[in-house]
Amino acid sequence: MKRGEMIDMKKFIPLAILALLIGPKPSIVLIHGAWADGSSWSGVIQRLQEQGYTVYAPPNPLRGLTSDAAYIASFLQIISGPIILVGHSYGGAVITNAATGNPNVKALVYIDAFAPDQGESLATLSSVPPPPGQSPSCVSGDPTQVFNFVPLTGGDIDLYIKPSLFPSCFANDLPPKEGAVLASTQRPFALSALSQTSGVPAWKTIPSFYLVGTIDKAIPPFAQLFMAHRANATIIEVRGSHLVMISHPEAVVDLINQAAHPMSDSSNPNSGLTLAPTSL
Repeated sequence: MKRGEMIDMKKFIPLAILALLIGPKPSIVLIHGAWADGSSWSGVIQRLQEQGYTVYAPPNPLRGLTSDAAYIASFLQIISGPIILVGHSYGGAVITNAATGNPNVKALVYIDAFAPDQGESLATLSSVPPPPGQSPSCVSGDPTQVFNFVPLTGGDIDLYIKPSLFPSCFANDLPPKEGAVLASTQRPFALSALSQTSGVPAWKTIPSFYLVGTIDKAIPPFAQLFMAHRANATIIEVRGSHLVMISHPEAVVDLINQAAHPMSDSSNPNSGLTLAPTSL
């Protein structure tokens, strides 16, 4: 072997050892929330793919927490190797349940998301009164002023956010015309899903990361911070609306990159907290 080749080998061997220590690059699975679809992740997906990640954004059925989490859990089974599971809004409740018991899920990333404890529902989490001086969720008012209702066979009802409310409620840091397009393309959310309770939360055993949108009107920051601290999550705050992955995709990607790094401590010392108005 020539001297130059020996020098190259000396460079290669530490890199090979480092690659073995780090392990394979994880797959990123993005779960959208209610009144949305996978296209809401487009800016995030493009950036992650440019960085060499394999990215999936499967459809969230939006029919109910139990069945939606079961569907996503089944989807995860087709992926070999480590997974970073990311949820936005209601998608956070879905990943909280879908990841439980799956050893391939190495981190949970919550983006303006629900992170329920066992026995909690979206209805209970959304009904907690805000602290003095802060506003409740923009979807917590008179349902007839917030939703359009489409009856379904079997007695359930599909809910749509009223198009006139959607831009200011969900997309308050996006141009109004963009918010109007998103209002027109929203997918419905089943009314019965609001009261379905969460099972054992995966954040009790899987390291968690949380992006708080500080001008989110749908899941107010006080509620996000409560859930993030309870999950012992690594927290970043971004001046973003509920659709922060559209308005600030770089920040979302940065947090996913943090979660993709090897983690040495997966303990959750705060997991015993329970939700009460006085805690927020």
